[in-house]
Amino acid sequence: MSKSGDLKFHLAGAICRDCLNETSLSAERCLVCGSPRLLKHPERDVLSIAHIDCDAFYATVEKRDNPELFDKPVIIGGGKRGVVSTCCYIARTYGVRSAMPTFQAKKLCPDAVWIAPDMKKYAEVGRHVRQMMFELTPLVEPVSIDEAFLDLSGTEALHKASVALSLVKFAKRIETEVGISVSVGLSYCKFLAKIASDFDKPRGFSILGQAEAVEFLRDKSVGLIFGVGKVAQERLAKDGFKLIGDVQIADESRLLKLYGNEGLRLYRLAHGQDTRKVSIERETKSVSAETTFFDDISKHADLLPLVLKLSERVALRLKKAKLSGRTVTLKLKGADFKTQTRAKNLHEPTQLSTRIFAAAREALSQSPERPYRLVGVGMSDLREAAEADHGDLADVGLAREKATESAVDRLRAKFGEGAVVKGWGFKG
Repeated sequence: MSKSGDLKFHLAGAICRDCLNETSLSAERCLVCGSPRLLKHPERDVLSIAHIDCDAFYATVEKRDNPELFDKPVIIGGGKRGVVSTCCYIARTYGVRSAMPTFQAKKLCPDAVWIAPDMKKYAEVGRHVRQMMFELTPLVEPVSIDEAFLDLSGTEALHKASVALSLVKFAKRIETEVGISVSVGLSYCKFLAKIASDFDKPRGFSILGQAEAVEFLRDKSVGLIFGVGKVAQERLAKDGFKLIGDVQIADESRLLKLYGNEGLRLYRLAHGQDTRKVSIERETKSVSAETTFFDDISKHADLLPLVLKLSERVALRLKKAKLSGRTVTLKLKGADFKTQTRAKNLHEPTQLSTRIFAAAREALSQSPERPYRLVGVGMSDLREAAEADHGDLADVGLAREKATESAVDRLRAKFGEGAVVKGWGFKG
């Protein structure tokens, strides 16, 4: 990473994010419109990797469509067994958060307006925003329905504006034409652009440059690094790595010895080094399906038909995506909302629902019979379809399994999912 002395910057002035005029770098407010929303940073005009995130997306769309909700706490989700899909920033001041159980959110914010999700509408708005992103640059990497990474390298001539000014104009255009707001993070890599976009929500625009990256990261929790969840944080803490700064001063060989390639990844990200490119084709990392029950289910015998159906659904998705997987994961969420997962590695990648179900059934047999509210089946360690289900000389039943499943798939494609109904007790 370059040191600040190696970097040469020149800013003509601060960009007003409201009137788009340029004003003095020393000004606290725009000298034209009086807005305090000024964009100035030493590296502003040499950075080109952005992360754009729609603010409280579902809730903001609902407020757009019903102005009476403007100053009210709005929560998207609900139902007897539901959770919060998302909520507006007013509701968040009460402590409401995404994925929170409905009963808990209602206790925290009893006066909230609850709205059932309208995914068709949200998808339409998301597509509109995405199309506007493509007008900025062809290098758009969607992360979800409401966020994406953009690489705007070399777009200055096209837009006759710096990358930062193009993004300011984009954010303002979204508010004017779509009626929602976005937050923007601008940096030299995806890792820091994503972090920056969370700085100043809603309607934020934050910048993280090379010169400040290591110092900025030093006192942050290792949990800020993507892929470091609660379990990983606990393990890292036991080894003395609570802060990113602890990783920065660690010996790289020690991290490699402790965590393998993951240790090297942590070391590089801790130093602000992220070489991932913005890719217009995101790599699928897992394929899964899950279902939430109206009433809790405890008995394995009652869960197995659901696990079978989910296994078949995952298998079909793998085939449509021309993928296969080698790791089967069973997910169970208890009535207490605590989630447990059990993973089983197969001898070879598969697309067959019979083999996915066999592994998921084994995982279920190792789980206690207690009240569950959700079950899910997933496949990871994904490979190309061509790598799946070759078997060996001892696997005499494989050809029959493949032929049977192919026939079932054709019948269901022609007559619907109910055309063939399996019992769960077949040999997997």
